[in-house]
Amino acid sequence: MVSRNALHEAAAVAERLLPVYEDLHQHPELSFHETRTAGIVAARLAELGFDVHEEIGRTGVVGVLTSGDGPVVMLRADMDALPVFEQTGLPYASTARGTDPEGVDVPVMHACGHDMHVTALLGAAELLSAAHGEWTGTLVLVFQPAEENGGGAQVMVDDGLYDIIPAPDIVLGQHVMPFPAGFIGAASGPAFAATDELEVRLFGRGGHGSQPESTIDPVVMAAATVMRLQTIVSREVAGRETAVLTIGTMQAGTKNNVIADEARLGLNIRSYDPAVRDRVIAAAHRIVNAEAAASGVDRAPEITGRDSFPVLVNEPAATARTLGVLREQLEGVVVGDVQPIMGSEDIGNLAAPVAAPIVYWLLGGTDPALFEGSELFTSLPAGVPSNHSPFFAPVPEPTLRVGIAALTTAAREWLGAAENSEGER
Repeated sequence: MVSRNALHEAAAVAERLLPVYEDLHQHPELSFHETRTAGIVAARLAELGFDVHEEIGRTGVVGVLTSGDGPVVMLRADMDALPVFEQTGLPYASTARGTDPEGVDVPVMHACGHDMHVTALLGAAELLSAAHGEWTGTLVLVFQPAEENGGGAQVMVDDGLYDIIPAPDIVLGQHVMPFPAGFIGAASGPAFAATDELEVRLFGRGGHGSQPESTIDPVVMAAATVMRLQTIVSREVAGRETAVLTIGTMQAGTKNNVIADEARLGLNIRSYDPAVRDRVIAAAHRIVNAEAAASGVDRAPEITGRDSFPVLVNEPAATARTLGVLREQLEGVVVGDVQPIMGSEDIGNLAAPVAAPIVYWLLGGTDPALFEGSELFTSLPAGVPSNHSPFFAPVPEPTLRVGIAALTTAAREWLGAAENSEGER
């Protein structure tokens, strides 16, 4: 079953929801702190007639709407923001601040487009509830916390998600990306990389900056470690293999003339092959410990695994079917195939416990004029901010309209078709 005139129907909904999008963008919340966002979501779902379940996985919200027997279709949006200081200059730019897991006061921004995800799913909820008599089955809308730290989906499952809702027959979702607005694409098969994060504590011996000989300087140790870690991908991963290692945080010291006691590093590792993943993680442990030993430390480093989730795999047949109906129904929207990306997503943790197939597509959100004269998907043109940039801000039109229409069209394709008055389907 497919939706009719989804883009036309979505236009009016997108216009009404634009203030909601701007409000969510202006009031972002960090992982597991999405209480305001969850309240807005729950209230709107209740107004639309959904059975609403709150506080699943701490701040997660689920809406369920049933129309007779039929397939169970899950649509998912993530809600959390990032500790980034917004520099977009938008009239609805965020000035919010929050407290990170280490208790540090940080700026907060929707630098990855989750505000767009939430608003688009609310729009799809409106259209699908209005068409309640035209489909059969059960529609499950999941508004997930804490995608950015990789734990939210699994926390919802562990908190009894599938004791509350039926197991889905398909899990659908989308992620806004720095592609031209009006574009939708997906990779069939492995689509998003696995991710692993390591927190490293390097222990030195502090002292006066004028007497380095009496200390073990953790800043020098950290600097040497950072440089050596860069050789893992370049020298221990084959050219035919794929991996990315990023040191996203490096913290040490409190004053220029004080040699600190310790330094901290935050590592992020992306991979597609489990053997490559294991090799990169093992190499990171080896290098951290070796550099510490070379510095003559009295205490070995501490290496702690944090967020981790697997490769996201789009089921090929389901992906072909979904892209096919989007291509057929969304006139004027370019729908295509894309290559796997090194970004990561934990939506797979919603599907894996019930062995449901996933279709997760990319939604263009950037002014198409910025891509003129460039070859799409090779590299970002100059001036196009990526996700997690302080300048990242999807253009609301047509991004929101296309996002609403895509979710609605995909859901109706997978739901059952209600019989009309002549008994036809």
